[in-house]
Amino acid sequence: MAKNLAEAFKPTSYKISGHTPRNVQVLKHALEQVDGEMLSDLYGKGEVIENFQHKMADFLGKEAAVFFPSGTMAQQIALRIWADEKQVKRVAYHPLSHLEIHEEDGLKELHHIETVLLADETRVIELEDVTGLDKEIACLLLELPQREIGGQLPSYETVEAISDYCRKRKIRLHLDGARLLEILPYYQKSAAEICALFDSVYISMYKGLGGVAGAILAGDVSFTETSKVWKRRHGGDLISLYPYILSADYYFEKYKEKMGHYYQDALQLAEQFNQCPYISTLPETPVSNMFHVHLAKPKDEIEPILVEVYEETGVGLTSYTRESGGEACYFEVSIGDGYGDLPKAALEETFTLLKEKLRDRG
Repeated sequence: MAKNLAEAFKPTSYKISGHTPRNVQVLKHALEQVDGEMLSDLYGKGEVIENFQHKMADFLGKEAAVFFPSGTMAQQIALRIWADEKQVKRVAYHPLSHLEIHEEDGLKELHHIETVLLADETRVIELEDVTGLDKEIACLLLELPQREIGGQLPSYETVEAISDYCRKRKIRLHLDGARLLEILPYYQKSAAEICALFDSVYISMYKGLGGVAGAILAGDVSFTETSKVWKRRHGGDLISLYPYILSADYYFEKYKEKMGHYYQDALQLAEQFNQCPYISTLPETPVSNMFHVHLAKPKDEIEPILVEVYEETGVGLTSYTRESGGEACYFEVSIGDGYGDLPKAALEETFTLLKEKLRDRG
């Protein structure tokens, strides 16, 4: 019986995306150097959580930060706070925002907040989309990078202009910076410089950073103290969060300086994909270590080819493809340490074979 794509991907020796497999060893590595006598956090208090929150606030250039068990919780709470402040239960974001397509309408059902969708699904939000709003909003959310369209980014000048416009009109600006560290090489800015344009900031401690789970929400002290109240209401104050915090801290320190290297790797890999028949990347030239690979053939034609390539080379390009119209499909690539471990000869063999198979079955 022929293997499916996920089955063929799992045993490959090299995988081009990510760092290491998401297994229990991820946590074990983080805890190896930790003193077993260290006291755990307790309901949001204690040195473990407070020290890490101070570190992240400093890194982001904000007065304070709060550790949350999930980004979903953190972002819904941020938007609720800004809606309550202005007494306007309406916010705006991109049609493919995580809150719109992955959270079962949590913002609407739990907080009764109306959403305004800005821009076309295929592009990022531009200044004209914001200035063209015909409804009053409490907050605008910008996702940098915009994951669902290949990690695209607006120009930095556009982000500055949107920030200036929002401040003049007393619209709060929130950053969905789940992958904030991954865009620093492209913008050539520090995290604090980017975050200074926003009233509140969320970053993920596992997307791109490899931690077990968790998120940071940062802003001024009034905002973060209010977020702690909502965190308790949402059930986010677990008795202890230290496994998440310690892993977040460990992998933050391990990977924060490597994003420029991953970005350069992404540029090289995208060029390889774009030289293959029927394949293009979005963006064509990546703006972070993440991009989408689009294949102008249906899943049922592409996946058997990929399986053969995996079995012959031991290199895994993706464990899945998603349909994008009846005659096309795509997958996401996010470069981490895994790509750096891949021998160049194996990479060349993989793309040579992929090109041959695509031409033969064209």
